[in-house]
Amino acid sequence: MSAGVKKRVYFRFYAELNDFLLPRQQKKTFTYHFWGTPSIKNAIQALGVPHTEVDLILVNGNPVNFSYRLRPQDSISVYPVFESLDITQINPLRNKPLRNLRFIVDANIGKLARYMRMLGFDAMYDNQLEDPEIIRISIDEKRIILTRDLEILKQNSVTRGYYLRSQDPKEQLQEVIERFDLLSNLKAFSRCMKCNGKLTKIEKEKVRDHVDTETWGIFNEFYQCNSCNKIYWKGSHYERMKEMIEQLQESISYS
Repeated sequence: MSAGVKKRVYFRFYAELNDFLLPRQQKKTFTYHFWGTPSIKNAIQALGVPHTEVDLILVNGNPVNFSYRLRPQDSISVYPVFESLDITQINPLRNKPLRNLRFIVDANIGKLARYMRMLGFDAMYDNQLEDPEIIRISIDEKRIILTRDLEILKQNSVTRGYYLRSQDPKEQLQEVIERFDLLSNLKAFSRCMKCNGKLTKIEKEKVRDHVDTETWGIFNEFYQCNSCNKIYWKGSHYERMKEMIEQLQESISYS
C-alpha cells in the first residue's frame, strides 16, 4: 500500500482525555484517517491530546508504546494517567509511577503553587521561568508540570504533566488532589508558602526580634522556613486556611 493512499484506524479515548477532543469524538469510537506510517504518539497529539495525559494505549487489545506505527484498521483504546495505580506490568509507556510526587507549576498560576505548599506538597514555582527551563527542571528533578498551556505538554521531551481544566485556583487545587490521589498525603502547614522550603518549629525567644510585640505576646508556637527564614504562627490566617482545607476534604470525599 503506497504512502499516498488514505488509511483508517479506530480510536476510543477514555475518562478525562475526552476533554481535549471535538464534541463529535467524545466518549465514542471514531474513525481517524491518515497517510503514510505515523507514530501513534503523533496521531494522538494531532487529535489534541497531550501525550503527557496518556498512560496506557491498547492496540487491538495489546499494550504498545508511543513509537508504535499505525496500521490500517487498528482498533485503539487510549487511557489517562494512573499515577495512583501501579500498572507497570502491562504498561510500556513509563518505567514506573511517581510515588513521591513533586511538581513544577507554570507561570501565571502561582496561587495554585501557594495552595499546594499550604497542603505540604513540593511545588516549585518561579514566574520568570520560560518553557524550556520548566521542561529541563521537570526532567532533571522528576517533577510533574502543572499548566494551562497545552503546547508545553506536547513537547516530545516532556514525560510528566497535567493540563488544568479550571481557571480558579481553588478548583485547580481540587483537580490536582483528585487527579493524583493525594488526599491521604496531605501534610498541611509543613512547607513555606513563599518559597516551598520546609518548616521547623523554633523557640519563641528566638523570634522576639522578628515579629511584632503584640504577635510575640499572644502566640507561643512559631515555625521557621529552613530556606528563606520566614516566620509563621497560627493566627487568623491559619484558621482561614484550616477552614479551606476542611472544605476541600469534604468536597473531595463527596465527589
